[in-house]
Amino acid sequence: MTFKPSSSFAGNVLKLATGSVFAQGIAVLITPILTRFFLPEAFGVAELFISISAILIISSCLRYERAIMLPLTDDDAANIFCASIVFTIIISMFAFCIVFFADEWIAAIFNAPGLKPYLKLLPLAILTGGVLLAVNFWNSRTKEFGLLSVSRVLNSFSNQSSRLLGGLVGYVNSGTLIISTILGQFLAVLFLVLRTWKKDATLLKASVSPKRMILEIKRYKKFPIFDIWGSLLNTASWQLPAFFLAAFFSPVIVGYYALGTAVIRLPMNILGSSIAQVFYQKASDTRHAGNMPYVVENVFTRLVAIGLFPMLLLCIIGQDLFSLVFGKNWAEAGLYSQILAPWMFFTFISSPLSTLFSVYERQGSALIMQSLIFITRILSLYIGGIMGNVYIALGLFSLSGVIVYGVLSIWNMKLANISTLVFLRVTLKYLLYSLPIGIILVSLKYWINVSSLIISLTSIVSLIVYFVWIIKKDNQLNKFLYI
Repeated sequence: MTFKPSSSFAGNVLKLATGSVFAQGIAVLITPILTRFFLPEAFGVAELFISISAILIISSCLRYERAIMLPLTDDDAANIFCASIVFTIIISMFAFCIVFFADEWIAAIFNAPGLKPYLKLLPLAILTGGVLLAVNFWNSRTKEFGLLSVSRVLNSFSNQSSRLLGGLVGYVNSGTLIISTILGQFLAVLFLVLRTWKKDATLLKASVSPKRMILEIKRYKKFPIFDIWGSLLNTASWQLPAFFLAAFFSPVIVGYYALGTAVIRLPMNILGSSIAQVFYQKASDTRHAGNMPYVVENVFTRLVAIGLFPMLLLCIIGQDLFSLVFGKNWAEAGLYSQILAPWMFFTFISSPLSTLFSVYERQGSALIMQSLIFITRILSLYIGGIMGNVYIALGLFSLSGVIVYGVLSIWNMKLANISTLVFLRVTLKYLLYSLPIGIILVSLKYWINVSSLIISLTSIVSLIVYFVWIIKKDNQLNKFLYI
């Protein structure tokens, strides 16, 4: 038995993106209030906890969750789905044993004594995060993107509202931020599990057995052998700044970094992850249809069109925007966002395309690339750390990301038989579209010295004008990914 609901790529992206917009919109509205309740140190300790849990969550299913999309029949996929959940439970139990005995040692490594009381919550964070991964991929396979959209809103709303409530009643420590994060994951998991069981219980009961689970585990053994290490390196490299900034500087610096990256990751959280999830499903189907070059080039062009101009804006107005929205105490975080914005743009365009490694079962290639990313980030942060300069650390980190993620994009496009010239032509095209507005903003800020409010409002208007113009100029962007 196989699900074949008819739905366009663009429609599926829209469903997920709608949920992401609402979810991130909630965060955008509430975060300026939270930054006036919680100190940077509280955000820093919470970021360390989230960084540690993220590394463990991404490996909790042994990456079998990514194999859920690949079997031709849903019977086989159901066994991979259940195997992923079993592995998550095992990893969570193992994590409990570690933090029970080594919590003080872990807190000391990261120069954050305030982290110790909350490490006992790690197993719960891993369990909820791992199950959430599995049910996300299962519902992507069955094209229940509406459910995934609702779960994202539920996750964000419960997370942010509980943080706001904690701030209002005076619980303004890192524990409130950590518990709120876990609560959001838990409610999203509960919602998805209940809805998945309601619609797919008959299939799961009829298809899943220990014997078939073992067969599918063996069939897709490349995922735990190769893909898990690449994903661990990828996730760890994302979390490295929090670890290094805490070890070389302080949790306060980590707090600034956490808020800065939260803002620059908004485009990825709203659209990038939605496109990546739907693109993976589409590419898995397209591989057999032979239309991959058209699909990949179409996606890449629209990612550049969407992501490049916001990145350029943030490079110019980051500090002004943060001072205005989050308060003057967070101007430092805005400066970090200016430094890191180019890195985030290249991450935004490369992440959806990177799913091609899984589609083509090129986990070995993915591992090589993730190893390179990991090594360059360690070197960048370590050099800045031993020099005692956080700006050098983040600058080198951003530069290495631009180079490596640019190469990663080109590599994935070559997998789809697309020339490197396409990468250069598309990027240069939209850079030229963005430059006139960028020059105007630089002139307003550095030559005319207008206020932060005027700069921010001008940037917002410019962003709206840019997207209206791009959509009118590019007919495919208006219906992008109806393929």
